Amino acid sequence: MPLRTHGLPGWLDPVARVVETVRPSQLSRFLPPQDGAGRQSAVLVLFGEGEQGPELLLMERAGTLRSHAGQPSFPGGALDPEDGDPQGDGPLRAALREAEEETGLDPSGVQLFGVLPKLYIPVSGFVVTPVLGWWREPSPVGVVDPNETARVFTVPVADLTDPANRATAVHPGGYRGPAFLVESALVWGFTAGIIDRLLHFAGWERPWDRDKQVPLDWRS
Repeated sequence: MPLRTHGLPGWLDPVARVVETVRPSQLSRFLPPQDGAGRQSAVLVLFGEGEQGPELLLMERAGTLRSHAGQPSFPGGALDPEDGDPQGDGPLRAALREAEEETGLDPSGVQLFGVLPKLYIPVSGFVVTPVLGWWREPSPVGVVDPNETARVFTVPVADLTDPANRATAVHPGGYRGPAFLVESALVWGFTAGIIDRLLHFAGWERPWDRDKQVPLDWRS
């Protein structure tokens, strides 16, 4: 399953360059355990072009799920044996498979162009590979299984870079991290962290008020 940068729109060039240069520690302070522990998983960071220009595909997890309930996220999930080698093409196949299962998108219209370093989510024990894609031929998307997904939506990159939509999420447990208030959703945690770093290293970030806080409750 090849990664291809040929044919990408020019506005994605800065993101493709991030893939070549970014180090794991620049993306997160939570890196995979050196002993190999953790459940291998992948997410699809899918860029498309909508009516308002460049956009990202996100979904909102069902409120009944045990982990990350009600939280906006990238499509994705744990690798299955049939996905193949976790150190090879496995994450690429898993990202596309999970995206198809969760949003109904047609994987044949997606061009994978890069993979970010593996990161770690301590609260769930997942080792996550962010897989970057270009939605070359958009297909209809929506909720496939209401037990897993509450909604599927796209967010214009212009809304993500708008300082008015940015804040710092603060959890009673001590967590602090970037947040985005877009499309009637609060995007925070791992997903917001990836978006924040991509905007920063692609040179798209605009100055925003880091003192503006959004409190999270204990159930988050």
